[in-house]
Amino acid sequence: MDVTGIILRVSQIGERDRRVTVLTSEHGKLSFFARGAARPGSPFMGVTRPFLYGAFSLFQGRDSYSLEAAQIKNYFEELGRDVETTCYAGYFLELSDYYNRELAPASRSLELLYRSFLALLKPAIPKRLTRRIFELRSMVIDGAYDPEPPRRDASCCRYTWHYICTAPMEKLYTFSVSHEILTELEQNLNESLRRYVDRELHSLEILRMMTESEEHISG
Repeated sequence: MDVTGIILRVSQIGERDRRVTVLTSEHGKLSFFARGAARPGSPFMGVTRPFLYGAFSLFQGRDSYSLEAAQIKNYFEELGRDVETTCYAGYFLELSDYYNRELAPASRSLELLYRSFLALLKPAIPKRLTRRIFELRSMVIDGAYDPEPPRRDASCCRYTWHYICTAPMEKLYTFSVSHEILTELEQNLNESLRRYVDRELHSLEILRMMTESEEHISG
């Protein structure tokens, strides 16, 4: 079986193997084993890391899939070059993991994640805005979201909210907003996330700690 997707998470199995979870367009979340991937010199070592986007050839065993070959199309190495970008990208992976299910086609979620990674690497787009676009559009794809900003005093960000909900995917990361609009957008999305995401995300807590630390230093 051949699938295309982005690796969401990787866990070590014993001393030699890895278990890989990938978000695929064809089958949603899919997990497979990469035999010997943790062994130095293994051809699977470099192709079983989070953030990688590629095509994976799998064969089905009695009760699991195993990796047969991989062709990586984008390693997204730049996502690991600074702590801030890595934290944002890690949060995007965890939120994608939360929202997507096994055996449920996820072409829109995969495209959103891919485009969001590209946006994180563009200096012209604030990472705070990229995060909020990703969060709201993820909720829209899931189907459980607020079609209007939930706070009654949300007058500034209403147009931006509607745009993120409805714009073509290729147009999502082509704009910027004022500090006032971004702050209001953040406040409203925080409220929506509390309503629709029913568990704590570890990567989000790390991102919050990093952001608060930067604000303290700059202040």
